[in-house]
Amino acid sequence: MNSTIIAGIGSYVPDNVVTNTELTEYMNTSDAWIRERTGIEERRYATRFEQTTATLGAEAAKIAIERAGITKEDIDFVIFATLSPDYFFPGCGVLVQRILELKDVGALDIRNQCSGFIYGLSVADQFIKTGMYKNILLIGAEVHSYAMDFSTRGRNVSVIFGDGAAAVVLQPSPDAARGLLSTHLHSDGAHAEALSMPNPGFHSGVHNPAWRPPVPPQKYGGVFITQQLVDKEDFYPYMDGPAVFKKAVVKLPEVIMEALTANHYKPGDLKLLIPHQANLRIAQMVQQALQLNDDQVFNNIQKYGNTTAASIPLALCEAWEGGKVQNGDLICLAAFGSGFTWGSALLKW
Repeated sequence: MNSTIIAGIGSYVPDNVVTNTELTEYMNTSDAWIRERTGIEERRYATRFEQTTATLGAEAAKIAIERAGITKEDIDFVIFATLSPDYFFPGCGVLVQRILELKDVGALDIRNQCSGFIYGLSVADQFIKTGMYKNILLIGAEVHSYAMDFSTRGRNVSVIFGDGAAAVVLQPSPDAARGLLSTHLHSDGAHAEALSMPNPGFHSGVHNPAWRPPVPPQKYGGVFITQQLVDKEDFYPYMDGPAVFKKAVVKLPEVIMEALTANHYKPGDLKLLIPHQANLRIAQMVQQALQLNDDQVFNNIQKYGNTTAASIPLALCEAWEGGKVQNGDLICLAAFGSGFTWGSALLKW
């Protein structure tokens, strides 16, 4: 059976650099406050009305396709992971298919937020190994800046997130010593609302008994977006930071060890761990739990913030471009986020 390899990788971030100090113009915060709690120094924001999640993803895809040594005509399937699609529907996969003028290939959207890229790798791996597709374009992209609450009320969330995209081209390889060794996926919806954007949506009291829906003006319809929702500005992301942090620092080491154990490796065998760039403190605690040295963990949240589905491929691309990833290296990718969902992928580059 063929293994699945990353044949090409590319990333793309907006030119607009937004520092912590700049955010103090909109909310009661400080550079020191943000650095201490998140490790973030700056992030990128898309240009409004010009750049979208799909266009950022398409730019990253062009680079990945070129580096894979193929043309866009060779792409036979598209997987797009994001929590910030251009439209509620259709998804960004078909938009990228249109932008890149690909053949009428299948396009699949994954809405697993922070773990979206890991889930996308797992799906693509099955398609490659069964021989269904030979060149899968997997994209992780986000434009968070259009939907954040840039006020003191929303600072706990807004200071964390940034915009960006990265993509990989996945191909089969007869070399069993290379490629994706395994993926490991998990979820726990018991505390789904701890990191969520419930409005606008169709949710009801069945999910949260304390929540009472606004009364629509008619029997049918009128719930998805209401004037009451607009008046109260009840449409921003919500995060219970301590709850997310406590769960992440337990589940991330677990799922990393799951991948290593399944393939008969130990943490010391890793050339590089690339965790989802959610919070530098989380990454540091995971590093400590696994007793990894600084050279074994790659972080770039300092420059880009949390780019959710884009964060792992963006970091992987930067590590590869910087010469930190070489052929034969053992690499682990791991993410934890909204859902809660989490997962890992172990690969030989």
